[in-house]
Amino acid sequence: MINDARTMPWIFYPDGRIIPTNMKSITVVGAGLAGSEAAWQIARAGFFVNLFEMRPMHTTGAHVSGEFAELVCSNSLGSNLRNKPSGLLKQELKLLGSLLIDCAEQAALPAGSALAVDRDSFARKVTDILSNHPNIKIHREEVTEVPSGPAIIASGPLTSESLSKSIQQYTGHDNLFFYDAISPTIEVSSINMEIAFKASRYKFDQEEIGDYINCPLNEEEYKTFISELMTAKTIGIRDFENQMTDGVKTSFFEACLPIEILAKRNPLSLAFGPMRPVGIHNPHTEEKPRAVVQLRQENLSATEFNMVGFQTNLTYSEQARVFRKIPGLDNAKFTRYGQMHRNTYINSPTCMEPTLQTKTLPDLFFAGQIAGIEGYVGNIASGLVAGLNAVRFLKGESLLIFPPETMHGALHASICREDNKYFQPIKANFGLLPPIPQLPQSKPERGFIYSNRALKRLQEFIEENGINN
Repeated sequence: MINDARTMPWIFYPDGRIIPTNMKSITVVGAGLAGSEAAWQIARAGFFVNLFEMRPMHTTGAHVSGEFAELVCSNSLGSNLRNKPSGLLKQELKLLGSLLIDCAEQAALPAGSALAVDRDSFARKVTDILSNHPNIKIHREEVTEVPSGPAIIASGPLTSESLSKSIQQYTGHDNLFFYDAISPTIEVSSINMEIAFKASRYKFDQEEIGDYINCPLNEEEYKTFISELMTAKTIGIRDFENQMTDGVKTSFFEACLPIEILAKRNPLSLAFGPMRPVGIHNPHTEEKPRAVVQLRQENLSATEFNMVGFQTNLTYSEQARVFRKIPGLDNAKFTRYGQMHRNTYINSPTCMEPTLQTKTLPDLFFAGQIAGIEGYVGNIASGLVAGLNAVRFLKGESLLIFPPETMHGALHASICREDNKYFQPIKANFGLLPPIPQLPQSKPERGFIYSNRALKRLQEFIEENGINN
């Protein structure tokens, strides 16, 4: 940065930006989903953003590039259906002017009723937009200490060790953690389509047929696969990371368990979970599958598909051996093996407000998975809320607490509940919303009722608070 006293009150940057010195700024740490959305919301409001991202100068155990908003575990942002929690959250984000949802829709891939994206295209879009915004200055360096406020820490589940220690000092509480896992991806040309077939799990209309590749297993094949899976070698977890918190084991996150852990809990768990055959018809035979492995398109060129729900901690050699026992995958070529990585998040109920401010430092905000928000769309939502509230903090306005009837309000209130003794990251779900009496028995109908109420209340809230003005 170059300051020239003769031309003050301007600051001249080597990249050509000229910023007035009296322009208020906010620091955002981390350019993942939450940090990228937060930076965009701040910049579009007319404030300056110092956006720090340590990749690619400092890599993590899961990322492969230095692009912003890189998706690690899956390429799906969940259902688009409005009567599903993730679908409702997307609708709310659209009303609130989310950049990342717009980018995701531009990079969308065929995935039935879900929003799946080409990872590379999505990340490039976000990176290009933020890198070329006149109010955003990109810093490719590691932040090792909690910055002075106003600041948003959205460093994600793979926060560096030095920053984690600094966060602990500020929050006054030890960080919690769990292990998250990534599913393998397979070269589509190596899948035997004489056994596998294309179909969507639920066929609503003709356009949705063929979005997924399905590998069917009969009863004997399923038992063989489960037996091999349960005895396969895994990558060990270090003892000091396999710790207890108040007598509760925090190593694995229940919403993203490795398939080998699920199988060991109950051999039928996969048949009723990620391998459930409901809604699937095998065109090669009249036999109804006992279980089905689904693969979802991974890139725009459709050369790679990922194994849906197959997060795993098996060694690479065991993944190749065991997964090739799945019918149709006997000659599978893996373009990426599954893996597990340690994810860090703070004990939000003890140190956070629903505004995403910390209780002790009102100019310090947390957003994303480090704040205890699970799921891609939830992370985007938390970044949006943190960005809006950081701006309001600078302007001296009251901060936003979204209505509990909305998914934004319910999700952010839930991570701050002080009675949540054994806190784990929370994903959007209708159980977080205030109940509605005398709901119909039909689950889809109930979802629409919750969704309609949420969107109506959010629209009122936007108008009441002048959001997007």
